[in-house]
Amino acid sequence: MAYSSKVPAVTHETIVRDVRAGKIAPVYYLMGEEGYYIDRVADFLVDSVLREEEKAFNLMTVFGLDTDIDAVMDAAKGFPMGAQRQVVVVKEAQNLKNIERLEYYLRQPQPSTVLIFCHKNGALDRRKKLPGLIERAGGVVYESKKLYESQLAPFITGYLKRKGAAIQPDAVAMMAEYVGADLSRMAGELDKLCIALPASGGQAVTADLVASHIGISKEFNIFELQEALGGKNVLKAMRIANYFDKNPKANPIQKTLPSLFRFFSHLMLAHYAPDKSERGLAEWLGMGEWQVRRNVFPALRNYNGVKVMHILGEIRRTDARSKGVGNPSITNGDLMRELLYFILH
Repeated sequence: MAYSSKVPAVTHETIVRDVRAGKIAPVYYLMGEEGYYIDRVADFLVDSVLREEEKAFNLMTVFGLDTDIDAVMDAAKGFPMGAQRQVVVVKEAQNLKNIERLEYYLRQPQPSTVLIFCHKNGALDRRKKLPGLIERAGGVVYESKKLYESQLAPFITGYLKRKGAAIQPDAVAMMAEYVGADLSRMAGELDKLCIALPASGGQAVTADLVASHIGISKEFNIFELQEALGGKNVLKAMRIANYFDKNPKANPIQKTLPSLFRFFSHLMLAHYAPDKSERGLAEWLGMGEWQVRRNVFPALRNYNGVKVMHILGEIRRTDARSKGVGNPSITNGDLMRELLYFILH
Protein backbone atom coordinates (compact mmCIF):
# COMPACT_ATOMS: atom_id res chain seq x y z
CA MET A 1 0.00 0.00 0.00
CA ALA A 2 1.35 3.44 -0.89
CA TYR A 3 1.25 6.18 1.70
CA SER A 4 1.27 9.89 0.93
CA SER A 5 4.44 11.67 2.02
CA LYS A 6 2.54 14.94 2.38
CA VAL A 7 1.88 14.66 6.10
CA PRO A 8 1.39 18.05 7.77
CA ALA A 9 4.49 18.87 9.83
CA VAL A 10 4.08 19.23 13.56
CA THR A 11 5.03 22.75 14.65
CA HIS A 12 5.03 24.46 18.01
CA GLU A 13 2.00 26.43 16.81
CA THR A 14 0.01 23.26 16.06
CA ILE A 15 0.88 21.83 19.47
CA VAL A 16 -0.29 25.02 21.19
CA ARG A 17 -3.49 25.10 19.13
CA ASP A 18 -4.32 21.46 19.88
CA VAL A 19 -3.68 21.79 23.61
CA ARG A 20 -5.83 24.91 23.83
CA ALA A 21 -8.56 22.94 22.05
CA GLY A 22 -8.31 20.24 24.72
CA LYS A 23 -6.35 17.74 22.58
CA ILE A 24 -3.63 16.70 24.99
CA ALA A 25 -1.43 13.79 23.90
CA PRO A 26 -0.12 11.13 26.33
CA VAL A 27 3.49 11.49 25.08
CA TYR A 28 5.40 14.39 23.58
CA TYR A 29 8.86 13.79 22.14
CA LEU A 30 10.39 17.23 21.58
CA MET A 31 13.72 17.08 19.79
CA GLY A 32 16.03 19.02 17.50
CA GLU A 33 18.88 21.48 17.16
CA GLU A 34 16.93 24.56 18.31
CA GLY A 35 16.51 24.28 22.08
CA TYR A 36 14.44 27.47 22.41
CA TYR A 37 11.22 25.95 21.08
CA ILE A 38 11.78 22.67 22.93
CA ASP A 39 11.88 24.55 26.23
CA ARG A 40 9.02 26.83 25.25
CA VAL A 41 6.72 23.95 24.25
CA ALA A 42 7.61 21.90 27.35
CA ASP A 43 6.87 24.85 29.66
CA PHE A 44 3.61 25.54 27.83
CA LEU A 45 2.51 21.92 28.25
CA VAL A 46 3.28 21.88 31.96
CA ASP A 47 1.48 25.18 32.58
CA SER A 48 -1.52 24.09 30.49
CA VAL A 49 -1.96 20.69 32.13
CA LEU A 50 -1.32 21.63 35.76
CA ARG A 51 -2.42 24.54 37.89
CA GLU A 52 0.31 26.07 40.01
CA GLU A 53 -0.96 24.46 43.22
CA GLU A 54 -1.01 21.03 41.53
CA LYS A 55 2.64 21.03 40.49
CA ALA A 56 4.08 20.15 43.90
CA PHE A 57 2.64 16.63 43.82
CA ASN A 58 1.99 16.07 40.13
CA LEU A 59 5.05 17.36 38.31
CA MET A 60 8.15 15.19 38.16
CA THR A 61 11.28 16.37 36.35
CA VAL A 62 14.20 14.02 35.74
CA PHE A 63 17.39 14.21 33.68
CA GLY A 64 18.54 11.68 31.14
CA LEU A 65 21.98 11.24 32.69
CA ASP A 66 20.56 10.63 36.17
CA THR A 67 17.84 8.13 35.34
CA ASP A 68 16.96 5.28 32.98
CA ILE A 69 14.03 4.53 30.74
CA ASP A 70 12.59 1.92 33.11
CA ALA A 71 12.42 4.46 35.94
CA VAL A 72 10.77 6.94 33.57
CA MET A 73 8.14 4.39 32.56
CA ASP A 74 7.47 3.48 36.21
CA ALA A 75 6.93 7.16 37.02
CA ALA A 76 4.62 7.56 34.02
CA LYS A 77 2.50 4.62 35.20
CA GLY A 78 1.73 6.40 38.47
CA PHE A 79 -1.45 8.32 39.27
CA PRO A 80 -2.05 12.00 39.94
CA MET A 81 -2.78 13.32 43.43
CA GLY A 82 -5.66 15.74 43.65
CA ALA A 83 -5.45 16.60 39.96
CA GLN A 84 -6.77 15.30 36.67
CA ARG A 85 -3.31 14.56 35.32
CA GLN A 86 0.32 14.21 36.30
CA VAL A 87 3.26 15.36 34.15
CA VAL A 88 6.62 13.65 33.84
CA VAL A 89 9.33 15.71 32.11
CA VAL A 90 12.55 14.08 30.96
CA LYS A 91 15.17 16.75 30.28
CA GLU A 92 18.35 15.96 28.33
CA ALA A 93 16.53 12.92 26.96
CA GLN A 94 19.32 12.47 24.42
CA ASN A 95 21.33 10.94 27.28
CA LEU A 96 18.74 8.24 28.05
CA LYS A 97 20.01 4.76 27.31
CA ASN A 98 17.85 2.04 25.83
CA ILE A 99 15.21 4.57 24.79
CA GLU A 100 13.75 1.94 22.44
CA ARG A 101 12.34 0.19 25.56
CA LEU A 102 9.73 2.97 25.63
CA GLU A 103 7.88 0.69 23.22
CA TYR A 104 6.55 -1.29 26.20
CA TYR A 105 4.96 1.82 27.73
CA LEU A 106 3.56 2.93 24.36
CA ARG A 107 1.50 -0.27 24.10
CA GLN A 108 -0.79 1.16 26.79
CA PRO A 109 0.11 4.70 27.89
CA GLN A 110 -1.27 5.86 31.22
CA PRO A 111 -4.22 8.12 30.22
CA SER A 112 -3.78 10.39 33.25
CA THR A 113 -0.07 11.04 32.52
CA VAL A 114 1.52 13.49 30.13
CA LEU A 115 5.05 12.26 29.42
CA ILE A 116 7.37 14.88 27.89
CA PHE A 117 10.83 14.15 26.50
CA CYS A 118 13.19 17.08 25.79
CA HIS A 119 15.90 15.87 23.42
CA LYS A 120 18.28 18.67 22.39
CA ASN A 121 21.13 18.89 19.88
CA GLY A 122 19.89 15.97 17.86
CA ALA A 123 16.84 13.92 16.96
CA LEU A 124 15.49 10.39 16.88
CA ASP A 125 16.25 8.48 13.71
CA ARG A 126 12.91 8.56 11.89
CA ARG A 127 13.91 5.45 9.95
CA LYS A 128 13.64 3.46 13.16
CA LYS A 129 10.34 2.41 14.65
CA LEU A 130 10.20 4.46 17.87
CA PRO A 131 8.95 7.73 16.31
CA GLY A 132 6.19 5.82 14.51
CA LEU A 133 5.26 3.96 17.69
CA ILE A 134 4.91 7.25 19.58
CA GLU A 135 2.61 8.64 16.91
CA ARG A 136 0.52 5.46 16.67
CA ALA A 137 0.05 5.60 20.46
CA GLY A 138 -1.49 9.07 20.04
CA GLY A 139 1.73 10.87 20.94
CA VAL A 140 3.43 13.81 19.24
CA VAL A 141 6.92 13.87 17.74
CA TYR A 142 8.11 17.43 17.20
CA GLU A 143 11.43 18.45 15.66
CA SER A 144 12.67 21.95 16.40
CA LYS A 145 15.01 23.01 13.60
CA LYS A 146 17.42 25.90 13.52
CA LEU A 147 15.99 28.96 11.83
CA TYR A 148 17.38 30.13 8.51
CA GLU A 149 18.81 33.65 8.45
CA SER A 150 15.79 34.77 6.45
CA GLN A 151 13.52 33.62 9.31
CA LEU A 152 15.25 35.66 12.01
CA ALA A 153 13.60 38.98 11.16
CA PRO A 154 10.03 37.61 11.52
CA PHE A 155 11.05 35.96 14.80
CA ILE A 156 12.46 39.23 16.16
CA THR A 157 9.49 41.38 15.14
CA GLY A 158 6.99 38.73 16.28
CA TYR A 159 8.67 38.28 19.66
CA LEU A 160 8.65 42.03 20.34
CA LYS A 161 5.09 42.38 19.09
CA ARG A 162 3.96 39.83 21.70
CA LYS A 163 5.73 42.00 24.28
CA GLY A 164 3.88 45.06 23.03
CA ALA A 165 6.96 46.62 21.40
CA ALA A 166 8.00 47.53 17.87
CA ILE A 167 11.42 47.64 16.21
CA GLN A 168 12.88 49.59 13.32
CA PRO A 169 14.15 47.65 10.27
CA ASP A 170 17.82 48.58 10.70
CA ALA A 171 17.65 47.46 14.34
CA VAL A 172 16.22 44.11 13.20
CA ALA A 173 19.16 43.65 10.84
CA MET A 174 21.64 44.47 13.62
CA MET A 175 20.08 41.96 15.98
CA ALA A 176 20.05 39.24 13.33
CA GLU A 177 23.67 39.90 12.40
CA TYR A 178 25.17 40.23 15.89
CA VAL A 179 23.11 37.79 17.94
CA GLY A 180 22.50 35.21 15.22
CA ALA A 181 20.27 32.16 15.23
CA ASP A 182 20.65 31.18 18.89
CA LEU A 183 17.02 31.89 19.76
CA SER A 184 17.46 31.49 23.52
CA ARG A 185 20.13 34.19 23.49
CA MET A 186 18.08 36.28 21.08
CA ALA A 187 15.04 36.14 23.38
CA GLY A 188 17.19 37.24 26.32
CA GLU A 189 18.65 40.17 24.40
CA LEU A 190 15.20 41.24 23.17
CA ASP A 191 13.93 41.14 26.75
CA LYS A 192 16.76 43.53 27.68
CA LEU A 193 15.69 45.90 24.93
CA CYS A 194 12.08 45.81 26.12
CA ILE A 195 13.21 46.80 29.60
CA ALA A 196 15.26 49.66 28.13
CA LEU A 197 12.25 51.13 26.30
CA PRO A 198 10.40 53.98 28.03
CA ALA A 199 7.70 52.72 30.38
CA SER A 200 5.16 54.96 28.66
CA GLY A 201 5.44 52.84 25.50
CA GLY A 202 4.76 54.06 22.00
CA GLN A 203 8.41 53.93 20.92
CA ALA A 204 10.22 51.39 18.79
CA VAL A 205 13.57 49.72 19.36
CA THR A 206 16.14 51.67 17.34
CA ALA A 207 19.61 50.84 16.04
CA ASP A 208 21.05 53.21 18.66
CA LEU A 209 19.25 51.34 21.43
CA VAL A 210 20.58 48.03 20.10
CA ALA A 211 24.10 49.44 19.89
CA SER A 212 24.05 50.73 23.45
CA HIS A 213 22.51 47.64 25.08
CA ILE A 214 23.86 44.72 23.03
CA GLY A 215 27.49 45.86 23.14
CA ILE A 216 27.90 46.99 19.52
CA SER A 217 30.03 49.99 18.60
CA LYS A 218 27.93 52.67 16.92
CA GLU A 219 30.71 53.66 14.53
CA PHE A 220 32.67 50.45 14.08
CA ASN A 221 30.44 47.57 13.13
CA ILE A 222 29.82 45.34 10.12
CA PHE A 223 27.00 47.56 8.83
CA GLU A 224 29.24 50.62 8.81
CA LEU A 225 31.93 48.56 7.06
CA GLN A 226 29.48 47.43 4.38
CA GLU A 227 28.34 51.01 3.86
CA ALA A 228 31.96 52.18 3.58
CA LEU A 229 32.77 49.45 1.05
CA GLY A 230 29.61 50.07 -0.96
CA GLY A 231 30.48 53.77 -1.22
CA LYS A 232 34.22 53.08 -1.66
CA ASN A 233 35.08 55.15 1.39
CA VAL A 234 38.66 53.95 1.79
CA LEU A 235 39.50 55.93 4.92
CA LYS A 236 36.40 54.80 6.83
CA ALA A 237 36.80 51.16 5.77
CA MET A 238 40.41 51.04 6.96
CA ARG A 239 39.53 52.76 10.25
CA ILE A 240 36.91 50.08 10.89
CA ALA A 241 39.38 47.33 9.92
CA ASN A 242 41.91 48.69 12.43
CA TYR A 243 39.23 48.82 15.12
CA PHE A 244 38.26 45.21 14.40
CA ASP A 245 41.93 44.21 14.63
CA LYS A 246 42.23 45.82 18.08
CA ASN A 247 38.98 44.19 19.28
CA PRO A 248 39.22 40.64 17.88
CA LYS A 249 36.92 39.06 20.46
CA ALA A 250 34.02 41.33 19.53
CA ASN A 251 34.83 41.33 15.82
CA PRO A 252 36.52 38.04 14.84
CA ILE A 253 37.47 37.64 11.20
CA GLN A 254 35.49 34.37 11.11
CA LYS A 255 32.35 36.44 11.72
CA THR A 256 33.23 39.37 9.47
CA LEU A 257 34.06 37.33 6.36
CA PRO A 258 30.67 35.54 6.11
CA SER A 259 28.93 38.91 6.46
CA LEU A 260 31.01 40.39 3.64
CA PHE A 261 30.39 37.30 1.51
CA ARG A 262 26.61 37.71 1.97
CA PHE A 263 26.87 41.42 1.14
CA PHE A 264 28.69 40.83 -2.15
CA SER A 265 26.58 37.77 -2.98
CA HIS A 266 23.50 40.01 -2.74
CA LEU A 267 25.31 42.54 -4.92
CA MET A 268 25.98 39.87 -7.56
CA LEU A 269 22.30 38.93 -7.53
CA ALA A 270 21.36 42.61 -7.81
CA HIS A 271 23.27 42.87 -11.09
CA TYR A 272 20.91 40.26 -12.55
CA ALA A 273 17.67 41.65 -11.10
CA PRO A 274 14.95 42.16 -13.73
CA ASP A 275 13.71 45.25 -11.89
CA LYS A 276 16.44 47.49 -10.48
CA SER A 277 14.07 49.90 -8.76
CA GLU A 278 14.26 50.21 -4.98
CA ARG A 279 11.20 48.04 -4.45
CA GLY A 280 12.19 45.61 -7.21
CA LEU A 281 15.64 45.02 -5.72
CA ALA A 282 14.22 44.70 -2.22
CA GLU A 283 11.85 41.94 -3.37
CA TRP A 284 14.51 40.27 -5.52
CA LEU A 285 17.06 40.19 -2.68
CA GLY A 286 14.63 39.59 0.18
CA MET A 287 15.73 42.65 2.16
CA GLY A 288 14.32 45.97 3.27
CA GLU A 289 14.12 48.95 0.95
CA TRP A 290 16.22 50.93 3.41
CA GLN A 291 19.05 48.39 2.93
CA VAL A 292 18.81 48.82 -0.84
CA ARG A 293 19.02 52.61 -0.47
CA ARG A 294 21.88 52.51 2.01
CA ASN A 295 24.13 49.79 0.58
CA VAL A 296 22.97 48.21 -2.68
CA PHE A 297 22.48 51.29 -4.86
CA PRO A 298 25.93 52.81 -4.05
CA ALA A 299 27.64 49.44 -4.49
CA LEU A 300 25.97 48.82 -7.86
CA ARG A 301 27.47 52.08 -9.12
CA ASN A 302 30.94 51.22 -7.82
CA TYR A 303 31.32 47.50 -8.59
CA ASN A 304 30.55 45.76 -11.86
CA GLY A 305 29.65 42.08 -12.02
CA VAL A 306 33.16 40.91 -12.93
CA LYS A 307 34.71 42.78 -9.98
CA VAL A 308 32.10 41.34 -7.60
CA MET A 309 32.87 37.83 -8.83
CA HIS A 310 36.57 38.39 -8.15
CA ILE A 311 35.78 39.83 -4.71
CA LEU A 312 33.78 36.74 -3.77
CA GLY A 313 36.71 34.57 -4.79
CA GLU A 314 39.10 36.69 -2.72
CA ILE A 315 36.85 36.47 0.35
CA ARG A 316 36.91 32.67 0.03
CA ARG A 317 40.71 32.76 -0.28
CA THR A 318 41.02 35.02 2.77
CA ASP A 319 38.77 32.69 4.76
CA ALA A 320 41.03 29.74 3.91
CA ARG A 321 44.16 31.72 4.80
CA SER A 322 42.62 32.79 8.13
CA LYS A 323 42.34 29.08 8.93
CA GLY A 324 46.02 28.44 8.14
CA VAL A 325 45.73 27.28 4.53
CA GLY A 326 48.79 28.60 2.67
CA ASN A 327 49.39 31.16 5.39
CA PRO A 328 52.16 30.43 7.89
CA SER A 329 52.41 33.84 9.58
CA ILE A 330 50.10 36.66 8.38
CA THR A 331 47.83 37.94 11.14
CA ASN A 332 44.06 38.14 10.77
CA GLY A 333 44.26 41.93 10.92
CA ASP A 334 46.68 42.05 7.99
CA LEU A 335 44.55 39.54 6.08
CA MET A 336 41.53 41.79 6.49
CA ARG A 337 43.45 44.87 5.39
CA GLU A 338 44.71 43.01 2.31
CA LEU A 339 41.17 41.95 1.48
CA LEU A 340 39.77 45.46 1.84
CA TYR A 341 42.55 46.86 -0.34
CA PHE A 342 41.65 44.31 -3.02
CA ILE A 343 37.95 45.21 -2.76
CA LEU A 344 38.48 48.96 -2.87
CA HIS A 345 41.06 49.12 -5.69
